[in-house]
Amino acid sequence: MSQLPTLLVAYASKHGSTREVADAVAIRLREHGWNADLQDAADVASVEAYDGVVLGAALYMGRPHRDARRFLRTHHAALATMPVAVFAMGPLKNEEHDLAGSRAQIDRTLRRFDDVTPDVEAVFGGVIDPAVLRFPFSHMPAGDARDWDAIRAFADQVHETFSSEPSRPGEPVGRVDQG
Repeated sequence: MSQLPTLLVAYASKHGSTREVADAVAIRLREHGWNADLQDAADVASVEAYDGVVLGAALYMGRPHRDARRFLRTHHAALATMPVAVFAMGPLKNEEHDLAGSRAQIDRTLRRFDDVTPDVEAVFGGVIDPAVLRFPFSHMPAGDARDWDAIRAFADQVHETFSSEPSRPGEPVGRVDQG
């Protein structure tokens, strides 16, 4: 490719940790030479100008953040025609059981939009900051289960996948898990 396409890295975050991960993904994609725009999913009016989309969503109470669900509902037809990658932030531990539960939450949401099949998917550990949470979550111990090496590996896989021949709709190319 002589000129790399422009990617949208959209995120749905309540307390900022998903935005931090989306920012790290966008930075890594730029290091690979991509044009990567970082935007809050709630602020995206159209995805038509982009050649691919990365959507990051925090998981709350068994489902992705409402802005991520709204983003999918609004843009699913356009997303069905381009490369898409999805990551979720959720479990507080990087154990396979926890990652699998979060992966199931994302998969359940994506099934509602059967015309959108992510080419790359990942689930990363989340962050608990009791100081910004309401009871009873405010009494949980603080923790940060994000694996920055796995996050960079996800961005690298997005680069590799989006750089290659496009997959046919409905055929996922890869899945990355930090566990």
